[in-house]
Amino acid sequence: MGLIKLKNIKVYAYHGCLIEEKKIGSDYRVDLKVKADLSQSAVSDRLSETVDYVHLNHIVKEEMAIPSKLLEHAAERILVRILDEISLVDKVIVNVSKINPPIGGNVEMVTITRSKSR
Repeated sequence: MGLIKLKNIKVYAYHGCLIEEKKIGSDYRVDLKVKADLSQSAVSDRLSETVDYVHLNHIVKEEMAIPSKLLEHAAERILVRILDEISLVDKVIVNVSKINPPIGGNVEMVTITRSKSR
């Protein structure tokens, strides 16, 4: 078993329940943790036998580009796509953070965490 982490994927997206959030957009941070069997690729040194983190990053950016009211919804789409598209992955943990959320206070970010396994 192995672990691949993508930390601090920065995206600009249009998520939220407020009309302003969907018009103006906001900065987001996504962190991924993927558990997979990396033993074969560790020996073979072949990209085709591992989890390609370029593919993971691509999925995150595409799914974050689709507006959602809730961060949970965007996170769920990321989880489902990774498990659907990358057969080596056994478990995915995703954190989606909204930077400087409009919640009437000085808050650096709000983060939701979701996970899904095969």
